[in-house]
Amino acid sequence: MADKSFLNWPFLEDKHRALSEELEAWCAANLPVDHTDVDAACIKLVAALGEAGFLHHSGAGEGEKLDVRSLCIIRETLARHDGLADFAFAMQGLGMGAVSLFGSPEQRKWLAKTRAGNALSAFALSEPKSGSDVANIECSAELVGNHYVLNGEKTWISNGGIANVYVVFARTGEGPGAKGLSAFLVPADTDGFEIAERIDVIAPHPLARLKFNDIQLPPSAMIGAPGQGFKIAMSVLDVFRSTVGAAALGFARRALDETLNRATNRELFGAPLFDLQMVQGHIADMALDVDAAALLVYRAAWTKDVGAARVTREAAMAKLYATDKAQTVIDKAVQIHGGDGVRKGCIVESLYREIRALRIYEGASEVQKIVIARQCLGEIK
Repeated sequence: MADKSFLNWPFLEDKHRALSEELEAWCAANLPVDHTDVDAACIKLVAALGEAGFLHHSGAGEGEKLDVRSLCIIRETLARHDGLADFAFAMQGLGMGAVSLFGSPEQRKWLAKTRAGNALSAFALSEPKSGSDVANIECSAELVGNHYVLNGEKTWISNGGIANVYVVFARTGEGPGAKGLSAFLVPADTDGFEIAERIDVIAPHPLARLKFNDIQLPPSAMIGAPGQGFKIAMSVLDVFRSTVGAAALGFARRALDETLNRATNRELFGAPLFDLQMVQGHIADMALDVDAAALLVYRAAWTKDVGAARVTREAAMAKLYATDKAQTVIDKAVQIHGGDGVRKGCIVESLYREIRALRIYEGASEVQKIVIARQCLGEIK
């Protein structure tokens, strides 16, 4: 059973403890799901999470505010039980993050659908030549008469191929670099929208490369104002980067649980594996990394929830540390499991594949270091 003592930390309130208990019971009854057909599994998970009411936390309606601590608790708990369930929940939040923070009343009609589990959403930012370098986006939306014409590509788009609506970032030309980007809401059935390629990765999730071929969009499709795309994208990532750390934390907690079970029930040289001091040392390191990651994750979430306009530094630290250390924790779990640790179907083997992408998406670890360093420099100027 995963350690729950963190729920009593001063970062969290009674509503978060109640949410954790409710979700834990739901996970025990519904997870893991069959991953044979990943697309179908994600669609089913979104519907189930919506019906149970948990997707209500994935967005903020008119006059509401995203509670980042709730997002983190949900992602940590789901990841501990089933990585695909975490993915399904996370994309409803990230995909509609721009609408939660900047959307018009008309655009929020899509948000109502994604929060109910009746529609899937996607966040289309990355391109073949601009992953972490958002300011270098080439996808364009040109104002022609009374509509925008969208052309270009996006890649590595989560929920690509199964989403009903996409938030797409494109160059509208109000200024150079980051100053000339805008965000648009693009339904999947829009003429000219194409799924150019489905992408297979080591931990299967719905991913795709998208193409936009002379798509005509009304001005009402724009989220926020012209030229605000970079600000919108960074604001969304500012909120959801902490939750990536929370998902990594969930994977790490599961790896620690599996290791403790293995070490106490597996015998080596006539005694439990746990009696070996080297194994005890590994377990101590794992527990330390888990708790340190949890402190950074929930500090960042709490800081945002209590009113900080931006938590760029805190969120970058949480994502960087939690994802990197989760990789280390899971690697130790695989080592302690021996041959079983690399056997397909073993939980720690699946965790080993699940964790790797989290150190890349929503800003690679190297990018987070740059963000943290620049924030530190800004504080002394």
